[in-house]
Amino acid sequence: MPLRQADVLRGAMELLDEVGLDELTTRRLADRLGVRVGALYWHYPSKTALLDALVERIVDEMLAEPIAEQDWAGRLRELAVRARSTMLAHRDGARLVASFSVLPASAVTYFQALVDSLRTAGVPERDAELGADLLTSFTNGFTLEEQARQAKIWPRDRRDETFLSELDILINGIRVSLLEK
Repeated sequence: MPLRQADVLRGAMELLDEVGLDELTTRRLADRLGVRVGALYWHYPSKTALLDALVERIVDEMLAEPIAEQDWAGRLRELAVRARSTMLAHRDGARLVASFSVLPASAVTYFQALVDSLRTAGVPERDAELGADLLTSFTNGFTLEEQARQAKIWPRDRRDETFLSELDILINGIRVSLLEK
């Protein structure tokens, strides 16, 4: 059976989850798939392209379910919680997401969902983009630190509580700065 692009991507995600980003090599992936390294390049022209495809798959997971009907702050909160949960579900997921070289279409969709949530609250476009960027930076940064420290500092329930508390502070800051000007 010939190797398909979906097989390469699935194998790469499984390998990422098992060994982490630093140990995810094309040689190791080819060995796992039972092919020569050159066979991978039929589907992805470089390791960077493969990593970008992994980023897109992770962000696609964030958007897999429709966003619940709620106010703008609830949508922001839901999107941030989804992003963090999805990145945590994959070893080095936050570092991988933060390191894309080509902006995936799904990342644009995710970012636009944040912007749209703020726009529905009456925030002007430029300010909505700033708020969305702030929220994305916070979520990625928090999760990146969580994974970099290998979650050894606090148990998961305390990290969840801290993330949600800090997220609420950020959303309230957005409310005051962008809505109550």
